[in-house]
Amino acid sequence: MQGTPPHGAAPADAAGAPLTPDELAAWRGFLRTHAVLVRALDAELQEALGLSAPAYEVLMLVARAPGGHVRISELSRRTLLSLSGTSRLVDRLVRDGLVAKVPCPEDRRGANVALTPPGRDLVDRAGVVHRAGVRRLFLDPLGPDALDGLAAAWARLGTGDAPTGG
Repeated sequence: MQGTPPHGAAPADAAGAPLTPDELAAWRGFLRTHAVLVRALDAELQEALGLSAPAYEVLMLVARAPGGHVRISELSRRTLLSLSGTSRLVDRLVRDGLVAKVPCPEDRRGANVALTPPGRDLVDRAGVVHRAGVRRLFLDPLGPDALDGLAAAWARLGTGDAPTGG
């Protein structure tokens, strides 16, 4: 029957209505799963390398940036961190010798962030730990059919990323 929402789904004109049990379960499940997985992946990186998940994400983004450098504002846009949080994290990574601030050719007042050799080594080692955790905790339990469905769902929501080899 056309125009009838799927089982458990609210009609489109009920956008502000309370969530159905299925909608609430999907939303809460997503939030809980994200929180649990991020905590577990963070703990694994901390235990193996003394590196937080946000620091790994910043190092990975710098490593994959065109030309090997990126603005702090761009890092902030691509992570879940605020601009000030990203700036503080970059300052810690500079202090730890993992990244350096380099002049920005487009804006002489600004600076880009680039990996140092120790930063490159650490992001490479962290990538192995991170990918193993992602596979074990997220990908393997889902299996190929569920992964295809999730990839399609993220694309429909406009949140899918281009492949980067994470």
